[in-house]
Amino acid sequence: MRKTVDLSDNISKKKRTKNQIKFVIIHYTGMQSEIESIKRLKDVKSKVSCHYLINRKGSVVQMAEEKNIAWHAGKSKWKNFTNLNKGSIGIELVNRGHKFGYENYTKLQINSLVNLCKELKKKYKINKENFLGHSDIAPLRKIDPGEKFPWKKMSEFGLGLWYKSIKKNYNFKSKNLIKKLFFINLYNIGYRYFNPLRRSSKDKILIKAFQRKYNPKKVTGKIDQKTFKISLFLSSQIKQG
Repeated sequence: MRKTVDLSDNISKKKRTKNQIKFVIIHYTGMQSEIESIKRLKDVKSKVSCHYLINRKGSVVQMAEEKNIAWHAGKSKWKNFTNLNKGSIGIELVNRGHKFGYENYTKLQINSLVNLCKELKKKYKINKENFLGHSDIAPLRKIDPGEKFPWKKMSEFGLGLWYKSIKKNYNFKSKNLIKKLFFINLYNIGYRYFNPLRRSSKDKILIKAFQRKYNPKKVTGKIDQKTFKISLFLSSQIKQG
């Protein structure tokens, strides 16, 4: 894994301690080229940055020192944490994103990401469930890294949660009850920006955010058997707090 350094000035003045780093947040650049992406991440007017950028060939560019707070997460929540910039490492993967022609991530890119994340996990003792996507911590406004990101493969290296198959089917005649249980599960897993006991017009966006990660072949915004069972399994596995 080859690393180069190209630091951005878009960081907070206040440094953080090693034990404050608890998360790794994965993004895609969502721009038409690597050059354009790096230019934006360094432009002081953009007020955006990250700690690492990984290009399509798997090369890693460090854009902020890990002790610095980079500006990658924006307004965000996960479990009892808010403003996840403070406690996370942000990694950008070069990908045009949904706006400019969403691409498959390359093997070289993912291999470098896995190696980098393994280093960070060991260095900061990061829990496996704290490897998250931008759409996990800001589900109402972000969809990256998107449905093509290989969360299952990441989980095989202890980087992020995945589920086991559940044979039992659940009675979907009571749709209101299923929906209520599903959102309680989502809340237990760590998702925020909704009231688990009150439904709203934003429900479909939240369901899609969950499906994009765990049921990517069926991003419908509707709670089907598989989506519900995955939420139930993950809710039973997650550490609270």
